[in-house]
Amino acid sequence: MSWLSRVRNSLLFRSKKESPDNLWVKCPHCKEMLFTQEYEANLFVCPRCEHHGRIGADVRLAQLLDDGFKLLPAPKVAEDPLKFRDTKRYTERLKAARANNPHADAFTVGFGTIEGRKAVVGVQDFTFMGGSMGMAVGAAFVAGAEKALSEKSAYIVVTAAGGARMQEGILSLMQMPKATVMTRRLKEAGLPYIVVLADPTTGGVTASYAMLGDVHIAEPGALIGFAGQRVIQDTIREQLPEGFQRAEYLHKHGMVDMVVERKELRHTLAQLLDYLSPAKAA
Repeated sequence: MSWLSRVRNSLLFRSKKESPDNLWVKCPHCKEMLFTQEYEANLFVCPRCEHHGRIGADVRLAQLLDDGFKLLPAPKVAEDPLKFRDTKRYTERLKAARANNPHADAFTVGFGTIEGRKAVVGVQDFTFMGGSMGMAVGAAFVAGAEKALSEKSAYIVVTAAGGARMQEGILSLMQMPKATVMTRRLKEAGLPYIVVLADPTTGGVTASYAMLGDVHIAEPGALIGFAGQRVIQDTIREQLPEGFQRAEYLHKHGMVDMVVERKELRHTLAQLLDYLSPAKAA
């Protein structure tokens, strides 16, 4: 081996060793390679095309709530009530999801303030089994609503889900009316219930608590709907319009109150709490 080859191989080895795997991230929309630090500093929004990336519960809570917020304990529910199995046991799927997530299930609730305004914030995490709604999600949603009732504060929910959790069958669907009852209790108590629709919000979540807010905010480009576009198109046998089921389309047609960029979301929520807070009204 010549000296030139030895130097070249040494440089290649060093370059690979000193370059961390997570130094760059590819934007899922425009496919541009982004410097990870820049992407995170921009709240996980692509600085090239403004695509709003999906984020986990801890990151979302840290973005919305002031420092010093507290997490509500995760409610205990039956892990596998139907002893469900498809290609894997449900318990195995839960174990795999928890290995890649700091929380026990797809819905996490934090309590604190947003620019000094008291609020309970529940976040649905799509990275945990597609944010699917099972008994744990329903119980966590109810726990968040009960915390808001006891603290006489607003309840803000950030939704991101593929729908009901099939492994829990009818027990999953029963979370829809349960959550609906809690939104009614908040309304009767005069407490604000605000929904932030993140990408994607679909299925049984859209059919229940995601569309029962006093105010509905969507992140730019978020997919929001009940059934999938292909199912709808095959059913009505018509070509769907461009941008169908996206946040901007729903805003234009009156299903969403506003589309807000992530960098403005925290301040927008603080303003809404000023408008809707019973303490301010008094």
